[in-house]
Amino acid sequence: MISVFGSANMDLVAYVAQAPKPGETITGRAFRTIPGGKGANQAIAAARAGGQVAFLGAVGDDAFGPGLRAALAGAGVDTRGVRTVPGPSGVAHIVVQDGGDNSIIVVPGANGALTGPSAEDAETIGRSRALLLQLELPMEAVVAAACLAGAVTGAVTGTEVILTPAPAVPLPAELLDAVGVIVPNEHEAAVLTGRDDPRDALEALLDLVPEVVVTLGARGALYGSRDGVRLHEPAVPVRAVDTTAAGDTFAGALAVARTEGLGPEGALRFASAAAALSVRREGASTSMPHRPEIDRLVRDRT
Repeated sequence: MISVFGSANMDLVAYVAQAPKPGETITGRAFRTIPGGKGANQAIAAARAGGQVAFLGAVGDDAFGPGLRAALAGAGVDTRGVRTVPGPSGVAHIVVQDGGDNSIIVVPGANGALTGPSAEDAETIGRSRALLLQLELPMEAVVAAACLAGAVTGAVTGTEVILTPAPAVPLPAELLDAVGVIVPNEHEAAVLTGRDDPRDALEALLDLVPEVVVTLGARGALYGSRDGVRLHEPAVPVRAVDTTAAGDTFAGALAVARTEGLGPEGALRFASAAAALSVRREGASTSMPHRPEIDRLVRDRT
């Protein structure tokens, strides 16, 4: 099983030819309300990629809360760890330009109420082979969940902590000590290390965690481990429609591949195929591919 301790947001998405400049008003071509949040996105991506997934997080008691819960359940995610707290759910205001580039403002809402895993969450994490984390929850909650994964199940044979360091902020040593795999994009890798070259950033991150995957968008992904393995997986050539949540799709699929026993090369290929399929469609959770699609694209690429 894969546990995801993270955020659930309702994405308020405007589609435009070009994002507005400061002080400028423009007319969009479409607007959609789509369940998202990095945590929920990764949970849905992993479930659609074939994983048994439990989501641990919070929604508000507003109109968005039931929709967020329903989206997770509809993808086959176990939602017993989703709590409802007073106040608004998290939201993300997203502007998507023609060509797929996007800009995002996240307002945490209910996600900000989480200070750490509950006793029930701890039991779920203890039964999991992987724990997916991101940084849209308070840092204290993320650190507590990561440390719990090691404390409950043991660092060697227990729950592997996979961290997407987004939004990119300085990471406490206590968190880094618990992480098995860190999965930044090239911007996040540069922020964390001060090195603009993704390969240099990867090497610097290996001083902090045992395995690193740096996603490069249309240029694919890099992998490195402390035992000396270095890989580059080219991206699948696609015409991008919306890149929102491509990284979350990659992370969710990567977790599935690793828990199924695929090695680094196979896991990268599987995750890259899932991400490529997601950018062909609009939306975050709505764009994520199902297992047969991913397997078919992987076969076509080998």
